[in-house]
Amino acid sequence: MKNKRKIGFLFIILVILIIFFLVIGLNSKNFEYALSRRIPEIIGIILTGTSIAFSSVIFQTITNNHILTPSVLGLDSLYLFIQTCIVFIFGSNSLISANPIWNFFMAVGSMILFSMILFRFLFSKESHNVFFIVIVGMVLGTFFQSISSFMQFIIDPNEFLSIQSSMFASFNNMNSKILWIAFLVELLVLIYVYKLLPNLDVISLGRENAINLGVNYKKVVKKMLVVTAILVSISTALVGPIIFLGLLVVNLTRVYLKTYKHYYLILGSMLIGSITLVGGQLIVSRVMNFATPISVIINFIGGIYFIHTLLREGKM
Repeated sequence: MKNKRKIGFLFIILVILIIFFLVIGLNSKNFEYALSRRIPEIIGIILTGTSIAFSSVIFQTITNNHILTPSVLGLDSLYLFIQTCIVFIFGSNSLISANPIWNFFMAVGSMILFSMILFRFLFSKESHNVFFIVIVGMVLGTFFQSISSFMQFIIDPNEFLSIQSSMFASFNNMNSKILWIAFLVELLVLIYVYKLLPNLDVISLGRENAINLGVNYKKVVKKMLVVTAILVSISTALVGPIIFLGLLVVNLTRVYLKTYKHYYLILGSMLIGSITLVGGQLIVSRVMNFATPISVIINFIGGIYFIHTLLREGKM
């Protein structure tokens, strides 16, 4: 009951922030135009915050580590690499590049395939500690960024412009054409994962304990890896990479709720992720007049927190 009240409190804060975001600066002259711009923007912000938080909770559970997130392992860089390859091979005017729906599903399929291959090697052995996995993730992220940069350097400048919007997180250049398909996909994923929440609660106890308690560990983990790849694709396709948001949001949720149950962890993380992005974008757009992108602030704070957490884990 205590956690339900906490979840309700987060929901009220989110609703208040959404109202402020929609109504500040409105008048009789710009009412219709402003809302036509702000409503899709707020939907995209909430979808991004919820998908990043959702994927991070699941990923930390299946890796049994509270430091790792899909972004730390370079999945955001993988998405940018896929987008660069599509333009490099097919061109910006091809059906896959120009059609956001085809592009989205192409990226999702590629990320699922790569994620299954990557995680099969990384998490099949218990001997791989957190430092090994973080190093591998950073190496892969750097590798994907380097190859992407090389291809971007040699392609036509006009082709490069079509990739540039995917390189940096921006809610002003949001890919609004896939909002509803992103919403539908995330809703279906949420319904699917809801049935597996008891299994996730058990998996959080560790691989051996989960197997001893009757959970089909490999099967559930594979399903959750596919879910993670889909959710990362949604958030990155909408606004671009936000590396450390998942790490911040999920750890704040664990401190706030103090529970192991994934029903509350996922719901709380999704609300805190949405509150962070809506509140941050509200400050950036209405107070700071877009002087600093919200992704820069989040990555700066998240990077410091990541280093602090990594050093703390190393001393334990």
